Amino acid sequence: MEACFFDTLKAQPFWVIFLFTLGSLSLLKFSFVFLKWVWISFLRPGKNLKKYGSWGLVTGPTDGIGKGFAFQLARKGLNLVLVGRNPDKLKDVSDSILAKYAKIQIKTVVVDFTGDLDEGVKKIKETIEGLDVGVLINNVGISYPYARFFHEVDEELLMNLIKINVEGTTKVTQAVLPGMVKRKKGAIVNIGSGAAIVIPSDPLYAVYAATKAYIDQFSRCLYVEYKNSGIDVQCQVPLYVATKMASIKRSSFFVPSTDGYARAAMRWIGYEPRCTPYWPHSILWGLAYSLPESVVDAWRLRFCLGIRKRGQLKDSRKKE
Repeated sequence: MEACFFDTLKAQPFWVIFLFTLGSLSLLKFSFVFLKWVWISFLRPGKNLKKYGSWGLVTGPTDGIGKGFAFQLARKGLNLVLVGRNPDKLKDVSDSILAKYAKIQIKTVVVDFTGDLDEGVKKIKETIEGLDVGVLINNVGISYPYARFFHEVDEELLMNLIKINVEGTTKVTQAVLPGMVKRKKGAIVNIGSGAAIVIPSDPLYAVYAATKAYIDQFSRCLYVEYKNSGIDVQCQVPLYVATKMASIKRSSFFVPSTDGYARAAMRWIGYEPRCTPYWPHSILWGLAYSLPESVVDAWRLRFCLGIRKRGQLKDSRKKE
């Protein structure tokens, strides 16, 4: 039967053989990509994070994805340094974690990323002095209250977006990295956004998307710089997660809870320099890449205009 198949193929014109070969190679490539995706998404084991160090530092740990990461790191047995703005919320989340994982240690550092950042970073350095901080989760960040055109972004929001999302992540990394270099081991996870990477543009969220594009490039450069020093740097690219910042209250198949995202994210730490850990998000990523950019741009603009309209309506009701 095989001989008959090949004899029939040989009898075909060159262009038929060429197209058959091209199709076979394409199918082989697709099969390899699919099997790799299955392995990475479902079968590959997560790394032992304790090999990086006994402490993990999380910024923005009192809510959302950061809180999910804090609990997951504690579940893995890592001691925690929690960096946030609100001392009461830091205490609440610390107590909640210790109630569940009593054997770990937790230190808290109060830092207002919109305030005197140099003073805040100084406090972080003092707190981690002598600690084996092996995992850094740069999660702190803000977005717009709701979608708006660039000329509608006020000065305070503009400065806070840049200061928290760009300067905050950069300076915290600068504070923690020297210890990792000295110990020749460490893992840094910077939280990016699909707004900067998955879709070609994020209209009406221009500054937010731009700050996350910085995070992506910053992470990739550090990955290359420090890979040979035993330090794994990664930019995680979530799409929508059920958080206050995203104004989404309920989780769904394509919108995970913060705990669901954090559980998925832990398995990816230390591997690829850029990833989207929650596997249904990777389906949406593939769909976005398969469509013409102009189609995605038009859909996103229409979607964000709807968010803007609802936000303005909500603001007008508050003023009444």
